[in-house]
Amino acid sequence: MPANVVDHITPHRGNKSLFFNARNLQSMLKRCHDKYKQSQEKGGSGFMQGCDEQGNPLSAAHDWYS
Repeated sequence: MPANVVDHITPHRGNKSLFFNARNLQSMLKRCHDKYKQSQEKGGSGFMQGCDEQGNPLSAAHDWYS
């Protein structure tokens, strides 16, 4: 399944420099972004940053298909 969301590695929180910085972007699966990345940004445990070539997060510590 291809990645279909562009994620900000470091949350931009309105900072235009971070928002438009191409080095601060990564591709992610929508379900991964919505479930894990947003949890991390809101103080949850999140996961290791980065994805493989298919858009899957590098962390294997969560259930992919729930």
